[in-house]
Amino acid sequence: MKNVFEFLHLSRPRHLEDLLAFLRIPSISAQAAYRPDIERAADFLCDELKDLGLTVEKITGEGNPLVYAQTEIDPSRPTILIYGHYDVQPVDPEELWNSPPFEPLVKDGIIYARGASDDKGQLYAHVKAVEAFVRTGTPLPVNVKFLIEGEEEKGGDSVYEYTEKNPAKLACDAVLVSDTSLYNEDTPAITFSLRGMCYTEILVDGPGQDLHSGSFGGTVRNPGNAIAAIVASLHDGNGRVTVPGFYDDVVELDAEGRAEFDRLGYGEAELVRDTGSPASFGEANYSTLERMWVRPTCDVNGLWSGYIGEGGKTIIPSKAGAKVSMRLVPNQDPDKIARAFTDHVNAVAPSGVKVEVKVLHNAKPVLVPRDSAMMQAGLRALETGFGKKALFVGEGGSIPITGTFQACLKVPVIMLGYGLPNDNIHSPNEKFHLDNYYNGIRTSVAFFDEASRLTRK
Repeated sequence: MKNVFEFLHLSRPRHLEDLLAFLRIPSISAQAAYRPDIERAADFLCDELKDLGLTVEKITGEGNPLVYAQTEIDPSRPTILIYGHYDVQPVDPEELWNSPPFEPLVKDGIIYARGASDDKGQLYAHVKAVEAFVRTGTPLPVNVKFLIEGEEEKGGDSVYEYTEKNPAKLACDAVLVSDTSLYNEDTPAITFSLRGMCYTEILVDGPGQDLHSGSFGGTVRNPGNAIAAIVASLHDGNGRVTVPGFYDDVVELDAEGRAEFDRLGYGEAELVRDTGSPASFGEANYSTLERMWVRPTCDVNGLWSGYIGEGGKTIIPSKAGAKVSMRLVPNQDPDKIARAFTDHVNAVAPSGVKVEVKVLHNAKPVLVPRDSAMMQAGLRALETGFGKKALFVGEGGSIPITGTFQACLKVPVIMLGYGLPNDNIHSPNEKFHLDNYYNGIRTSVAFFDEASRLTRK
């Protein structure tokens, strides 16, 4: 291992240049005009993994290509499946970028570029970890498989369908995912829980067209008023969701997990500082981090009706709507929650309007036992890679494929985050600290070594 770590240190300038080349490819999956660049990004990875001696497949179909690669499989060694995505978010609003989003800028030890943290930089750390073994002639202590997709940022189905159809091909002892973050600049972390998702749209139809509010006000139900009443019914005054059965299957955080959260020292003052909100708000008797990471939520993401332009326009709008997302926790089932939500909306819907609920997207929550051998191996690897004590943390967001991996492959998903919470992912001026990139490569190398000690025959 000494030779491998020395190689990593000496290779930093080239590892940076290689990452910059990857970042220059504008692989935006949500916009059709960038499809050629999606192909370029997939080919970039295929070429590099082939050059490292892996068997590589570029899997094409209706969606963007999947990249699958594997080392020669030695049955006596554990197998690690590495997941990541090469596609990136759109750059809008581009005028808010301080430098061109696909012309990476390195300044004060930070890379600024779209995809730098989400997820090219984090994914590429694993590629460079494999390279370190190959270039130094050091046998990889584990078998490695890669499954890299190009649709994560637009919610494509290709990787889910492939995983469900190929569990034997993807068989492994653990899945390694780096698409999360450190807790802060001084504290590396493994994410052990992710919230799931139930994303819905409520549509309210009233009169056949907008009506003059003077002539018809008080004679028909106003869809704007109706959607307001429906939305108001989703919570009580203490922030608790009022959908019947919403909390029935919720797994409460255990005392050990609660104590770990408390030790992080993140409370209302820190939340107000980070969000600019006047005050915190949420379920009573739960801490800020519990509300953020391990409690379910129900939030309006968009609300519309009537005239919102300059000046006045006295109408009764003909339509109204709201987009409502629910973040779910173990053991909530998205399909069950969707049915309960739909039943609730229909039950509270005022008369005189037509109400429809559409379920747009579901994802299952994820909980990985903190005491599993692979999770503990990940914790030790982070401490080796970053030279600091690592923690377990929750994550309020979702990485839907992790639930599919758990269900289909029946192995732990180890989420080693190398970014930072303030890396501006999905926003202008996305960034990635060089130290986190280099330490991430070290962590991946250390994880291969730690994992090999668990089941080597």
